[in-house]
Amino acid sequence: MEDELPIGAESVVNEFATYEDYLDSQITKTDLYYLEDEELARQLVELGYRGSGEVLKREEFEARKQAAEASRLSKKTQKRALAHVGKNLRSSVFWTALAEREEANRSGKMTTIIFIRDKNAKGQEISGYIDYANRLKAEDFEPYFAGKKRFLPKQSDLSFYNWETQTSTSNNTPNYQVIADNTAGLLFKNKRDRKILNVDPKASKPGDNSVRIPLLCKEYTQVVIYDHITRRKT
Repeated sequence: MEDELPIGAESVVNEFATYEDYLDSQITKTDLYYLEDEELARQLVELGYRGSGEVLKREEFEARKQAAEASRLSKKTQKRALAHVGKNLRSSVFWTALAEREEANRSGKMTTIIFIRDKNAKGQEISGYIDYANRLKAEDFEPYFAGKKRFLPKQSDLSFYNWETQTSTSNNTPNYQVIADNTAGLLFKNKRDRKILNVDPKASKPGDNSVRIPLLCKEYTQVVIYDHITRRKT
C-alpha cells in the first residue's frame, strides 16, 4: 500500500521552487536564534525535529515536483494537439460546431457523424457521411480550421455519393459499422456500445444517446451533425 501523502503536500511542490525553500519555510526565527546555523536548522527540519506536521523527504519532494511538471506539460501538449486552438474560425457556424466537438471526439467521449452535401472542385454535386473522430485521427485538421483546405466527403468515408457520376461507396470505420441493406434505410452501428444510429430525417429520433442537429451554414448546401455519446457495453 502506498504511503499517504502528507496534508498539503500537493500544494507544497507547487509553492516552492526548491527543496531548500521548502525547508526554510519550516524554520522559525526562534530556531535560527538558538541554532545560529541555517544549514543545521534545515537538517533538523528534514529529520523531523523542527517544523509543523510531517515533512516531505528530499526524494519525495523531487519526485512530486517532477510529476507536477510532467502533468503541466501533458496538459499543455494536449491543448496544443487540438487543431482549432488559436484559429480564426471566421464566425463560421460549421467550424465553430466542429471546434466544440473536437476534444470529445479525440478523447472518445463522443463519436460525431457529419453529413455534407455540396459541390466538389469539378462542380459535381456530392454527399456523404463522415466519421469525424476517424478523420481527426487520419488527417491534419489545422489547414481545415485555418480555412486553407476544404472539408468534403471522400470515397473512403462512411458513405459517399457523386450525383453526376453515380459513384457510390460505403466503408466501415474503427468507430462505426455501415448497415446499408436495411428497410429503414442507411444505419450506422457504433462499435463501442453497439447502439444503432438512424440518419433518416423522417425518423422520430436518431437513436439512443444520439441527437440530430441540422446546421444552416454558408459553406455548404446542406449539413447535418449526428452526435453520439459513447458508452461501453456492460
